Amino acid sequence: MGAENSALLSVDALTCIRGGRTLFSGLTLSLSAGQAVVVRGPNGIGKSSLLRVIAGLLDPAEGTITADARMALADEKLALDRELPLARALLFWAKLDGAGQGAVESALSDLGIAHLAEVPVRMLSTGQRKRAMLARVVASGAPIWLLDEPGNGLDAASLDLLAMAMAAHRLRGGVVLAVSHQPLDLPDALMIPLGAA
Repeated sequence: MGAENSALLSVDALTCIRGGRTLFSGLTLSLSAGQAVVVRGPNGIGKSSLLRVIAGLLDPAEGTITADARMALADEKLALDRELPLARALLFWAKLDGAGQGAVESALSDLGIAHLAEVPVRMLSTGQRKRAMLARVVASGAPIWLLDEPGNGLDAASLDLLAMAMAAHRLRGGVVLAVSHQPLDLPDALMIPLGAA
């Protein structure tokens, strides 16, 4: 089987128009098991919109997206019940994804926030909320990770934990598509600059 047939995620000639403005045009990429892509570019150029189009939250103006596995998106929306303890809030999503308590415990540990399991989500700091959002993606078990500025709000130790989580995911055959204006520790990742058409 050729590499072109084994892609978990393929994007072909994708164009996104928002508010009458073309954000990007003709974008093509493919991710097979273990691969990573980092899309770079300044704010407002369409990086977040790219992930939202791939996740099916926005319609593309042109192009096709083919995903041969489940996706999990981490963007700026926390999407966790603020009143629940962190572990219970994550478990709600994990169950929807077909995972359970073990996946949540593992994700909390991977992101260094196991000690916050019983803390209500509303009490978490900015960096802790960001790690909770990433833990939701880890716990999902989804092979395709779509990460929007995953390093924002993280200190050096948390960035190291993120790098380890992404590396472990790729070793298990998962893929990572991240958009970031800052460097990420993703060895061998393809870097794609995003610019207006």
